Formats: sequence, structure tokens, C-alpha cells
Amino acid sequence: MGGLAALAREAGHRVTGCDSGVYPPMSDQLRALGIDLIEGFAADQLALQPDMFVVGNVVSRARLSDGSAKFPLIEAILDAGLPYTSGPQWLAEHVLQGRHVIAVAGTHGKTTTTAMVAWILECAGLQPGFLIGGVPQNFGVSARLGEQSVFVIEADEYDTAFFDKRSKFVHYRPRTAVLNNLEFDHADIFDDLAAIERQFHHLIRTVPGTGAHGSGRVIVNGLEESLARVLHAGCWSEVCSFGAAVSDFTAIGEADNFDVMYQGRQAGHVTWALSGVHNQLNALAAIASAQHVGVSPETAAAALSRFENVKRRMEVRGHVKRPDGDITVYDDFAHHPTAIRTTVDGLRRKIGPNQRILAVFEPRSNTMKLGTMKAQLPWSLEGADLAFCHSGGLGWDAYAALAGMGDKARVADSIDLLIAQVMSVAQGGDHILCMSNGGFGGVHLKLLQALQAP
Repeated sequence: MGGLAALAREAGHRVTGCDSGVYPPMSDQLRALGIDLIEGFAADQLALQPDMFVVGNVVSRARLSDGSAKFPLIEAILDAGLPYTSGPQWLAEHVLQGRHVIAVAGTHGKTTTTAMVAWILECAGLQPGFLIGGVPQNFGVSARLGEQSVFVIEADEYDTAFFDKRSKFVHYRPRTAVLNNLEFDHADIFDDLAAIERQFHHLIRTVPGTGAHGSGRVIVNGLEESLARVLHAGCWSEVCSFGAAVSDFTAIGEADNFDVMYQGRQAGHVTWALSGVHNQLNALAAIASAQHVGVSPETAAAALSRFENVKRRMEVRGHVKRPDGDITVYDDFAHHPTAIRTTVDGLRRKIGPNQRILAVFEPRSNTMKLGTMKAQLPWSLEGADLAFCHSGGLGWDAYAALAGMGDKARVADSIDLLIAQVMSVAQGGDHILCMSNGGFGGVHLKLLQALQAP
């Protein structure tokens, strides 16, 4: 929604927005663009008299325990009969219409891969528009309209709005659709994996076909059985695969230094600072996307060698010098068990076996708060030397969920206690990996301050 606000502002609209607890980097970006942020959802915001209310999917018709509306503003909008729409619908009608849309979908890696595609096209001179669920460091903003016909968008399977329960991405009508991976997630709106696969197939249905009048492409991770089922349900477009040994695009080499192979022949080379096999797969998906709009794999690979990642994706927040070795603090968006595992694994491959990883995380997503995946947490943290879980606000027992890790796991119900636990064991040379899809109570800065104190 912050990126959408930036696009509307760039298009010449006066834009205001409201939310609760907006945090950096998005809050900083919006204020820099001159977009007023209003805290909360009070009904008196009707006095602003906007031409259109664009409603995000955080808003619901929920009631508090005293019977009052959780979101008074939406009740006031409905009572007054004022015009409103969803974010994806507004994008479809005012930004995406008539453009070649590259939509990047998947349980993991959407933000990073979308940023990769946008950067490749920028380096190739295509001046793309984009909307990304994070701030790519190569651009410094999460969204822009762009100068030409291509628009790259992060395509989320989460529902659109309280009045439109379809997945967001069905509004985008892509000509190039990337299916990065597919696991069960969003347990608050999907009953099972099959329900999510059905939504992904709805996306496939919107991609143009092949032949004399069609030019659609579906780019699919060849390692994912769930995506194979989605395609088996019907696909009318050109299919380009990546990742598996028999895929169109494969990689040979380490995750930070590899050859890009296209149909068995070397087509480019990537050397970069990113870690993890998951980012190597993201790169292949991005290169296949760029190829569909005329950018050669060689040019795309060269661009990725200058890719600087997205804020909050293994972002180094600071180093603290110690006589026995520097301590490094990272910030990462990982919140699904698979994402936690691949993030920890990527860091382990980068630093080697002799330095310690202290994983500091909070189960904050709706799925994790429900406890749907709590049994997977010990598996996701196997690569860490120690794990510290912030359990505040959970409706399930984090101690019991992590019991199988023994002394490797600690649980704290407050940020202050969490920091104290980390401080009690931190030593020179440690890598402290903080993982959350929220602000995490500013834990990164607080840890750095505590580590720098005498």
C-alpha cells in the first residue's frame, strides 16, 4: 500500500494514508515523498474529502470486545456511501492497463526477485515501472511509474480486501508470470495447500496464450511439485522452467559465483554478494523474465552482478568491534519456517562452519501467530548455533515448540529480556541474525547499542 501511494503521488494525485504503527523503511520513504501519514483509523478522516478511498487488506469489519468497530473509518465510508476500491483494482485500472506486466508470485522470494527483474531491465535501458514490497537498494524507492511499456510487480496471493476475497495477483493480468515456489502459508485465509494452488491456477488463466496472436510466458520453478500440479490443471501459455537439471535455465557453481546455463549452454555469469541457493534460483527466474522482453541472459547476468539486494534481506545493520572479533547484526524479513531455514543456511555457507550464528526471531505473521507451523521451527533453525524466540502476543507455547532444541533455544516474552538473553552469551565473531516481517520492536538498534556499551 505504501508503494501504491508512491505511484499515485507520482501520477499527480494528492495522497494521504492511514495505518497503525508504520515503521521504516516505508515510513521514511512516504514522508520523503510528501505523503501525510495518519496514525489510526478514526472516522474523522472523512473531513479530508478524498475523491477515492483505496482500502488495504488489513482493514476488516471486525468488532472489538465492547462492540465498537475496529476500523471506524471504513464503517463511516460505508454509511456515507463514499467511493472506495481495493489497491490491486486501482492498480489494474490506473497503472497496469495496456502495459507488459511481469508479475512475480511465490511463497518466498517475491520481493527480491521483483527487484532483480526491475534492476535488469533498468540496466538494459528499458526504464521499467515497478511496485515492490520492499525498498531495493539499487533504486532507493519501492515503486515508480516508469517511462516505457514494461511494469514489474510483486504478485501476492494474499486476499485483496474485505470485500474481494480473490488473491491480489488475479487483478494484474500479466503477460509474463513468474511462479517462484509454492508452499502452505496464510493459514488465516487458506484451509490447505490445494486452496492456494487453486488461486495460482487462477493467475495462470489470465496469462495470454501462444501462437500468432499470443505472447504470454509462464516461468516456473522446476523443483516444485506443487507448481507442477498447478500447470497440470491447465496452461495456455509458453512455459519456461528454471532450477531443475532438465530446466531451460540452470546454474553451475556456488550461490555467489555461478554460470547461467540456457538450454545446456553457458549464457552468462553472476558474481555477487548475495548468499544462498534460494537467491541463485531467484536470479534464474529474473533472467528468464527479462529474456521475455528482449534482454539477453548475458546482459541480465551482468546486471545482477551489480545488484545490491533489498532492504531487510540479509541487510547488515552494523558491526561491533571486539578484541576477540567483530560481531555483526543482520536484519532479514524471513518469517515462514522455510524462509528462516534458507536464510540461516545462506549465512552459514557465507561465513563457514567456525563462526557462530545467533538466530533472533519473532513468529509475527498471521500464520505463525496461529501456531500452524510451530512444529517446523526446530527444523528451520537447525543451522543456527543458538536461537532466541520473542514469544510476546502468541497464543501457543513457544517453550514447548522449541523444546526439541534443548539448550540451543531460549524464549523471551519481551524485547528487553530477549536482548538480555543474547547479551549473556554473545562473543566476538558472532553473527546475530534478526528475523521478522515487522519492526521487531527496534531490536536491531537496541542490540547494537547494548553490544557497544562498556
